[in-house]
Amino acid sequence: MTVVLEADGIGRAFGGRRVLTAASVAIHAGRITVLFGRNGCGKSTLLRSMLGFVTPDWGTVRLYGHAIRRPQLHQLARAGVFFVPERELLVRNRTVRAHFAALRRTFGGTREEEAIGQLRIGDLLDQYPHQLSGGEQRRAEFALAFARTPICLLADEPFQGIAPRDAEVIATALHEMAQNRCAILVTGHEVVALLALADEIVWMVAGTTHRLGTPEQAMRHDQFRREYLGTRQYRPAALQSPHGAERP
Repeated sequence: MTVVLEADGIGRAFGGRRVLTAASVAIHAGRITVLFGRNGCGKSTLLRSMLGFVTPDWGTVRLYGHAIRRPQLHQLARAGVFFVPERELLVRNRTVRAHFAALRRTFGGTREEEAIGQLRIGDLLDQYPHQLSGGEQRRAEFALAFARTPICLLADEPFQGIAPRDAEVIATALHEMAQNRCAILVTGHEVVALLALADEIVWMVAGTTHRLGTPEQAMRHDQFRREYLGTRQYRPAALQSPHGAERP
C-alpha cells in the first residue's frame, strides 16, 4: 500500500504541558483511516502538526516518503493535500458558488458538477454560509474537497453535530474518493458511523498512537473496548458500508 502522508514520532508541548509524545499515523492511498481518542488527547494537534499549523518539537512529516522539514499548508495544498477543519472552512462573505469559482482559479479543472450532485448541494449554491444548517455547511465543504480530487484528505470531526442523513451523504462521498485512490484521515467520536467508514483504526491515548488494524480487529482489542468504547455493544451491522454491504 502506498503511504501518501505520514507523521512519524511527533512530539509537541504547550506551556510545559506535553500534548504529543510519540504520535504516528500513515495515510494510505485508497484507504480511510479513522483516528479515535478522547477529547484533549492530541488528535487535532497531530493533524495540525502534519499541515504546518503547529510546529512539532520533534518527529518527522513525510509526503510520499520525502521528509518535509517545515510543513506548510499552502505548499501541501499545491501538492494535492486538502484539509477540512472542525469548523469554518467556508468564507462568510462568499456564496457556495463563489467558493467553487475560487477553487477553479486556484487549482484549475475540478470535478465540480459531479461534486455538487454527489453531496446534494445544487439548491445551496447561491447561499452564504450563515444561511446554511450545520449539515448543509458540512456537505458544501466536502463538495469542495471532492471537486478538488486531492491525493490526500484530512478531516477533523466531520460528523460532529450534523444529522445522520448528512453524515451518510458525506460518508458515501468519502468512500467514492477513496475508490479513486485518495488517502483519507478523519477524526471523531461518532463510533458507529466511523467504524462503518474506516478501513483502519488508530487510537490515540495520552499523546501516543496505537495502530489497531481493521474495525473488526479494533473491536476485538480489549483495552480499546474497555477504555474507549465502554460497555455499549456494537453490533456487526454497525460495520457495514453506507451502501449496506459488509466489509471484506
